Amino acid sequence: MTRSSPSRGQGGRAHQSDPRARSGGGAHTIRIIGGDWKRTPLPVLDLDGLRPTPDRVRETLFNWLGQRLDGLRCLDLFAGSGGLGFEAASRGAARVVMVERSARAAAQLRANQARLGARMVEIAEADALRLAANLAPGSFDVVFLDPPFGDTALLERSLELAAPLVARDGRLYVESGEPVDPAARPALAGWSVVREGRAGAVHYHLLQRENEE
Repeated sequence: MTRSSPSRGQGGRAHQSDPRARSGGGAHTIRIIGGDWKRTPLPVLDLDGLRPTPDRVRETLFNWLGQRLDGLRCLDLFAGSGGLGFEAASRGAARVVMVERSARAAAQLRANQARLGARMVEIAEADALRLAANLAPGSFDVVFLDPPFGDTALLERSLELAAPLVARDGRLYVESGEPVDPAARPALAGWSVVREGRAGAVHYHLLQRENEE
């Protein structure tokens, strides 16, 4: 995953404090870890602010989610490289919406979608926050949220918009440069962290509504 940061938090260059930020104009690859397309390499543009979620983190996340996502609806709100979205599609998700504002990154996502024949994947070249504000509540079973690091206001606004999109018994994944404590974030009132980890400067969390425990 990852990102392009908005000056006001809605997509563009990654914040300078984002430890995952890359720069350049070439390409490298990511590899799908599991599912139907296991070990398939996918090209990823080497753009400012765009870097995939580390393999170790992706592997841990999908262990938490139970490996298979058969029939589930997923939203990758800051898609970037598409690592999380394509991983979900590989594991049986029925619908995967990837949102990416960068035209070049979105074009690469479409190319990888075509390469895989991933008909369940939808690429939205759009501002993540504006698109999220117009989606129906409860319309996704899993929402992946990985906004640019270092912008606390953006993280909070992203949480405000993403949390209502999760179905009643769904899950919210949050990747950030700081620990996410629902008790300290109004946007996550009624949510709890069920799994969490850290890989270097990357904090990652899986959340669910408290009444689902």
